[in-house]
Amino acid sequence: MDYAVIAEDIVKTYNSVRALDDVSLRVPVGCVYGLLGPNGAGKSTLISIIVGVSKPDKGKVMVLGGSPLSPGIRARIGFQPQEHGLHPNLTGWENLFFYAGIYGVSPRDARDRIRELAEKLGITGYLDKPVRTYSGGLRQRLSIVAALIHDPELIVLDEPTTGLDPGIRKSVWGLIMDLRRSGKTVILATHYMEEADKLSDEVAIMDKGRIIVSGSPEELKSRYGPPAVIEVVLREQSMAEKLESYLAGNLGLQVNKTGAETLRIHCRDPDQLVPEITSTAYELGLSISVLRVLKPDLEDVFLKLTGRRLEG
Repeated sequence: MDYAVIAEDIVKTYNSVRALDDVSLRVPVGCVYGLLGPNGAGKSTLISIIVGVSKPDKGKVMVLGGSPLSPGIRARIGFQPQEHGLHPNLTGWENLFFYAGIYGVSPRDARDRIRELAEKLGITGYLDKPVRTYSGGLRQRLSIVAALIHDPELIVLDEPTTGLDPGIRKSVWGLIMDLRRSGKTVILATHYMEEADKLSDEVAIMDKGRIIVSGSPEELKSRYGPPAVIEVVLREQSMAEKLESYLAGNLGLQVNKTGAETLRIHCRDPDQLVPEITSTAYELGLSISVLRVLKPDLEDVFLKLTGRRLEG
């Protein structure tokens, strides 16, 4: 198998804190590789080393068969950081032509590429305006176009959909899948478990500077997730707290609060447990709005491995 990225035993320390602690990974060519974890897990630090922005204190990284510090390799990478490098006083067009010039893309090719990508991300009507007038979501999408302007082989996206509304987020998802279908390799850092689950061929779950587990989403859910999850939505927050306390304390169930009124209960036999939860709620005088049995997701995997929620 060919790999776009090979990282071995990467260590990075800032002010005596290990941001990365012996991290190793292999990213196959032509896949979407998800880095999933909460803020502060080390995703951005790992990405900065992969794209050659910073060096590891220890370990080796090979990107597209060479060093990420090589100008020739960097030219084949498209990088969208969390903190965009857009000039606020230039228009969207001017910013993108600037990046096209850096990568040696001709004005004609750049114009065609910009129009194509801007249309997919819904920003065509804003390109003539100064970036200082853009919302955070518009800047985010313009930053993605800038990362793709030179048609790179490897695309590295650091939290590309943070702050985007659901409809715009889906357009970014569609673009990522288009890139994969065209044979590109995408590294996607995200703290949204649904995003990693839907888009990734492989996922590395990160926490506290380490990769704690990796594999395909289905493999991870099958290996580490519970057999089933019962989701219960109560009418009020106080009801959810009361039911959570009873189920955990009296029945010894693993109950996770995932919203003000929402509980997720890991179980092996939902057919037996659903009637028990319903009767318990009735006896406690609680009103259930929704009760459904779900398959485990990547947040359930993270919960099982760390004891904490991924989001929130």
